[in-house]
Amino acid sequence: VGAAGADAGAHAGQPAGALADYASRLKATAAARLATAKKWGLSAAPLAAPPPPAVKPRITTRKGFEVEGGDAGLPPVFTRVPTKDKVVFITIDDGSEKEPQFIEMMSELHVPYSAFLSDYLISDDYGYFTKMQASGVTLNNHTLTHPYLPGLSDAQQKREICGQQDKLAKEYGKRPTLFRPPYGNYNGDTLRIAKSCGIKAVPLWETEAFPTHMDWRDDAQHFEPGDIILTHFQGRSEWNATMVENVKNLLRRITDQGYAVARLEDYV
Repeated sequence: VGAAGADAGAHAGQPAGALADYASRLKATAAARLATAKKWGLSAAPLAAPPPPAVKPRITTRKGFEVEGGDAGLPPVFTRVPTKDKVVFITIDDGSEKEPQFIEMMSELHVPYSAFLSDYLISDDYGYFTKMQASGVTLNNHTLTHPYLPGLSDAQQKREICGQQDKLAKEYGKRPTLFRPPYGNYNGDTLRIAKSCGIKAVPLWETEAFPTHMDWRDDAQHFEPGDIILTHFQGRSEWNATMVENVKNLLRRITDQGYAVARLEDYV
């Protein structure tokens, strides 16, 4: 009887020990995240995003963003991902600024983001974005030369959109499925041409981040679940801030409002 009691006691102790070990590891992880955040000048660590959805949400074109002739079968144009998760998505356009510390910071903080690249701005240093891709960032299409697409002929639009598909495939081994038209301007031909060369969706943005402020599409002045955020690969030559400083300010705003940053491609 004594042996049986001792054996039961030993087994009873195992769950408590496992829970204590799990709590200890959680505490250590949180401490490490906070230490990394403080290294980069953040008082709080960015919140961890929930696991990606098992099934991606169905995304449709935002009301008012439709093209003449209807959108049936065309890539949806949207500014927010339909989700109840308290997450937002950081997207970064163009490619002029290539700050090494930015890739380092985002990798160390484990903050995901998506890049939308124009060839004329990245062609002087494709390698910078190779490093970004190696850190888990998806490199998406933002045209060859960043023109106003609705003012171009079909052939010119095809060169800009499909030509950038070819460039990105050549340099980075993948043809993107996401496309963002310059300035957020497009027409039915834009979407039909984009679809013809492999584009599945056209994410625009709900809000745009600058070093000193946010521009909100609907004057909301606060985040909503699934908001897509736009900022740019720009530094002191364009703004009075580095990319690191700009995105740190953005991360503070996101964290202060209780949101985590998720990976756009996990939802789209």
